[in-house]
Parts: sequence; structure tokens; C-alpha cells
Amino acid sequence: MNATQKAYLQLHLAVLLFGFTAILGKWISLNALALVWWRVLLTSLSLLALVKIGTLFQDLSRRQILVLMGIGCIVGSHWVAFYGAIKLSNASIGVISMATTSLFSALLEPLVLKRKFDWLEFGLSLLIIPGMWLVVNGIDVSMITGLLVGLFSAFLAALFTILNKSQVGKVEPLRITFVELGSATLFLSPMLLFNGLQNDFAGFWPLDGIDWMYLLILVLLCTTLGYVLALNALKHLSAFTSNLTMNLEPVYGVVLAWILLQENKEMSPGFYWGAALIMAVVFSYPFLKKRFGEGG
Repeated sequence: MNATQKAYLQLHLAVLLFGFTAILGKWISLNALALVWWRVLLTSLSLLALVKIGTLFQDLSRRQILVLMGIGCIVGSHWVAFYGAIKLSNASIGVISMATTSLFSALLEPLVLKRKFDWLEFGLSLLIIPGMWLVVNGIDVSMITGLLVGLFSAFLAALFTILNKSQVGKVEPLRITFVELGSATLFLSPMLLFNGLQNDFAGFWPLDGIDWMYLLILVLLCTTLGYVLALNALKHLSAFTSNLTMNLEPVYGVVLAWILLQENKEMSPGFYWGAALIMAVVFSYPFLKKRFGEGG
């Protein structure tokens, strides 16, 4: 297995873990802001066993540290929007909205990384739009707000993946993860405090042992392991390839939501036709890229 094949395997495992986060978000009783705060805090603490604190900022310039901290703020905001979308609608809507990440990536990556615009990537990304149109027409109007919040989450996901692409290879993935999620914790803490003071800290503390168990699964498997796998994969794959593969997250998430949450009762066939179209774009990309362009 060569480095690129290994990177694809790592990325797909990460996407499967990410797909399960939507289910956990529906099961955990916390509000979106509190849920993300606990997630980034506990993940940062879990990484203490894996990073060397004494060398954490070694060889990092002030600019690099500030860039990583800024990316961490974007990551935290992305997760708040993602879980907000789930709370406002359901897990299926939350994950399917993430399929537009590749469209945002195709537009943003040439601007941020100063690389040549790729019309194949952009054309494939546009094929996501008919799928999203079917999705919109396959849900109740009460879920539209959740979908819009999910689209904003997808935009932020594309942005932080592209920015991370500029950092991998310069900084070890574990150091990147720790600095970013630690920064996300600091960034969200004042918001959580303000929100808690406004609402008597309702929805701040996990209610029972089940909540804690779900949180630990979310932290150790779906975040720590998944995030590091995704960062390692980015060493050998483009941000667009990564984001397009991330479109499998809605597929995994929708299937899991069907099985575990029975959300198929809330959706029309159009929703699933849209999801199928999105999946078709994902699987067609490697073949078209091999034929018409350089591999990611």
C-alpha cells in the first residue's frame, strides 16, 4: 500500500467516525454551544497524553501560532453551526448539508492557496447542487433554518480544511490538533459563559451517565482519532479531494440516522434521491480526475 492509498484509507475511516458524530449530537442532551465546548475541552485534555507540552511551540513562529489559533476558532464555529443545524432539524439534515463543502472548497482553495483554478473540480462540485435541490424539496419547511445553518457549517468546514492544508507538512498533526482545539475551547468559553448567564446554565451540564458515555465516544473516537487521521491524510491529498471524500459523511450519517434514529419516517423519497446523486459525484471523482487531470 503506497502513501496515497494509505491516506485514502485513513480519510475514509475518519469520515465514518465523523458521520457518527451527528447521531451522538442528537442523543446528547446538551445544547449545541455547550456540546461543542465539552467536545473541544475534553479532546484537548485527551491529547495531553499524546503531545509533549515542552516542545509544543518549538520551532513555531508567532505567525504560525496565530494562524493555528485562528483555524481553531473556525473549527469551533463550524461545530457549533453543525450541531445547531442538527438541533434545529435532525441528524440527516445536519450531515447532508455538509455535502456542499466541496463546492465551497473548489471556489476557495484557488484563492487561499494561490493555485490554478480547476474547472473539473468546480464542474463536479456544481453537480452537488441538484442533489441539494432534491434534498430541500424532500424536507418539511420547518427544517429549512436547520439546513441554512448547516450550509454555513459546510462553508466553515471548507475554509478550515484549506487552511489546514497550508500547515500540514510544516507542523506535526498532533500539535496542530492540540493548538487548534485548545484555541477553540478558549474562543467558545466566553460565549458559553454569556449564554449560561442568560439561560441559568440550562443545557450546560451532561444530565446522566449516558450523556457522559456518548461524550467520551464523541471525544476519543470521533474527534481525537478522526481528526488526526484526517490531518495525516491531508499530507498526501489535496484539500478538494479531502472535502469531496468528506461528502461520504452525509451518506454514512443518513444511513446511521435511518437505522438508529428512524429518521426515514421524516423524509420524502426526494431527500434520498438527492443523497444518492451526491454519492454518485463522490464515486465518479477519482475516475474523472485520473482521466482528465492529475490525481489528488
